[in-house]
Amino acid sequence: MAEYGDPERGSSMDSTESRWVFQEDEDDASEIDEFEADLRHHHSVLDSEDEDNGEQRLVRTGPRIDSFDVEALEVPGVQRNEFEDVNMGKRIILAFQTLGVVFGDVGTSPLYTFSVMFRKAPINDNEDIIGALSLVLYTLILIPLVKYVLVVLWANDDGEGGTFALYSLICRNAKVSLLPNQLPSDARISGFRLKVPSPELERSLKFKERLESSVTLKKILLLLVLAGTSMVIANGVVTPAMSVLSSVNGLRVGVDAIEQDEVVMISVTCLVILFSVQKYGTSKMGLAVGPALFIWFCSLAGIGIYNLVTYDTSVLRAFNPIHIYYFFARNSTKAWYSLGGCILCATGSEAMFADLCYFSVRSVQLTFVFLVLPCLLLGYLGQAAYLMENHADAGQAFFSSVPRGAFWPTFVIALVAALIASRAMTTATFSCIKQSTALGCFPRLKIVHTSRKFMGQIYIPVINWFLLVVSLVFVCSISNIDEIGNAYGIAELGVMMMTTILVTLVMVLIWQTHIIIVLSFVVVFLGLELAFFSSVLCSIPDGSWIILVLSIINFFIMFVWNYGSKLKYETEVKQKLSMDLMRELGSNLGTIRAPGIGLLYNELVKGIPGIFGHFLTTLPAIHSMIIFVSIKYVPVSMVPQSERFLFRRVCQKSYHIFRCIARYGYKDVRKENHQTFEQLLMESLEKFIRREAQERSLESDGDDDSDSEDDYSASRVLIAPNGSVYSLGVPLLAEFNDTNIPTFEASTSEEVASASSNNPPVLDAEQSLERELSFIRKAKESGVVYLVGHGDIRARKDSWFLKKLVINYFYAFLRKNCRRGIANLSVPHSHLMQVGMTYMV
Repeated sequence: MAEYGDPERGSSMDSTESRWVFQEDEDDASEIDEFEADLRHHHSVLDSEDEDNGEQRLVRTGPRIDSFDVEALEVPGVQRNEFEDVNMGKRIILAFQTLGVVFGDVGTSPLYTFSVMFRKAPINDNEDIIGALSLVLYTLILIPLVKYVLVVLWANDDGEGGTFALYSLICRNAKVSLLPNQLPSDARISGFRLKVPSPELERSLKFKERLESSVTLKKILLLLVLAGTSMVIANGVVTPAMSVLSSVNGLRVGVDAIEQDEVVMISVTCLVILFSVQKYGTSKMGLAVGPALFIWFCSLAGIGIYNLVTYDTSVLRAFNPIHIYYFFARNSTKAWYSLGGCILCATGSEAMFADLCYFSVRSVQLTFVFLVLPCLLLGYLGQAAYLMENHADAGQAFFSSVPRGAFWPTFVIALVAALIASRAMTTATFSCIKQSTALGCFPRLKIVHTSRKFMGQIYIPVINWFLLVVSLVFVCSISNIDEIGNAYGIAELGVMMMTTILVTLVMVLIWQTHIIIVLSFVVVFLGLELAFFSSVLCSIPDGSWIILVLSIINFFIMFVWNYGSKLKYETEVKQKLSMDLMRELGSNLGTIRAPGIGLLYNELVKGIPGIFGHFLTTLPAIHSMIIFVSIKYVPVSMVPQSERFLFRRVCQKSYHIFRCIARYGYKDVRKENHQTFEQLLMESLEKFIRREAQERSLESDGDDDSDSEDDYSASRVLIAPNGSVYSLGVPLLAEFNDTNIPTFEASTSEEVASASSNNPPVLDAEQSLERELSFIRKAKESGVVYLVGHGDIRARKDSWFLKKLVINYFYAFLRKNCRRGIANLSVPHSHLMQVGMTYMV
């Protein structure tokens, strides 16, 4: 009796327990149950064009031995995270690299946390220092350690972290995406990894039904995700400004004659250098700067221990949380203002999650618990011990507490650490934008993959230089550490609150956690973050409002792009061609069928796109074989190559029209050239046709009579691991009246009619298969042409003014200046044919 479970969550499921499956018809329940496991190994799942019209419901089935209805991580052969099987030496290297990429931000927080806190709440006596220290210690323990390291990191999407990774998890388990291109076949991609039902399933299902049935809740969820992502981008601007400026400010402690303008100019130079080396990649830079961060953390610990021994060990009393109460009792409003500085000790927590795609969960956790957190605690304890005897130095707490003989080495290390810290949030911004682009919420941009081994390591040139320009403007216009720190707090807390809400949804919907634990999580952490957020909001008039304006601009760009893309897709769905029209046109489509293959790119995953009718009315001839190719991103991090293409037959066999949905995850790389793409596509098409023929051979003779529209498309086929082919009992393809497969030369309607009269009505199955494969090969030899339809949208004349403004100007501007979807295939102009079409929405 086998037992499977998720090792990360600690849950397990006996293989003989009752299971839950989606059932379309009660009569098919046993067959669905029998073949559901084999579906995970299927190379190219075949689906009906209308398969999602059937109503699905969840039913409980009986026990079964060796059930595969478990987490896909436990199923052999399924795509796994690239970090799971590394050896101990590789884990140590990964842990070392995390210092240079993930922990730079949180590691440099001692440079400015106490300085900002004590400017907001000046020190009256030593008890104020103890209280502020206690507040910092427990903020570090609760937010970075308990919330992120122990909880949020487990909410990753196959090793991918960040706001959109959480949204992807939710979209995968509930139909909450506003873009109506979901297919039931998507759920059968092995990367979906749906959760095993638990005793909390009933509540989870009720919550899921409520979420799926409410358009308002879907929109609210999307708005929360967009708001969180806009804050991440804003964080990518303010993090370099704060880290670099605070470290360079240390010169004012070591050099009395230096002026603030000179500090700003040095900071600008450092920022330019920082963003210029970003293109060299995360792995290379992580190995290069990892030792520097290791020295930095060791320096924090060493200076902290020195100050504790030299000045005052009584600061260890701060581990008693009662001193937080005393701090607020003595300072009231000022203590509340100081929360805006206190939260700076936890900045970089979101970077730990957003940068997770670069490293493994375990390496991040081990590095934080055993190195980063102890060094940070010692660093803050040492600063507090120094301030117990030097209240006047609170404005430059860190550099003032450094021993004189170690000042310049520490300054150099701090400057390097600050530059590295800036990289942490920049790489997190790249990852978040790539995720949002794949899920249709950000204009397409050029993405450079900096590592051949780890596909999650990327660089986006446009975003890199945008962040540099805005950071320079930020540093030059607001050089006050307090104002930048307040802006930093706003951006960081905005992301934290969105993450808390989304992780709560994951706990309810996917993890199916007990309701008491869920409520405790959301009450404690969301309440804590709201308290911090209320503090930083009061300082917005000081200049930190700039970060809110930047976040609103980012939010507006993403919202307009998502809104326009959704309208465009819905309009294309409404204007797709009917099957009746295709029948009237006949197998030659009312024109001449020229030799060759036409790959018609469109976004529709069902139906015949209206742009195809535009091609028929514009061109004097159409290719002898047409394949509607739809590049679709599904809410998973990666789609295995063996499950990349999903084929369906459109119309009768004599039409030679197919649909191909090329499915990609938001972490997948589309770096293949057009020749490689064509080869993979044609190989998958041949396998589809062979399996289709196998399925037809298994059908009963009684299923040959129908010629309804639904019979023109393929039904589901299940391929067992041993290669056996099974059917779910639904006719895959009816025997049509004109089932003969014309040869390659039979392109015109006259030739087809002649062939129909001279040949017998039904060919031998094997002969029919070989003729169609021969037809495909000859069409391929004649050449492949990419038919690209550029569909633009315009608001109707009777639309509201605001809709006209958004669609006709903002969305049109973004679409004109974004990267074309065909760009990644590098198609030569000689193989490309483009037709434009405008939809009125």
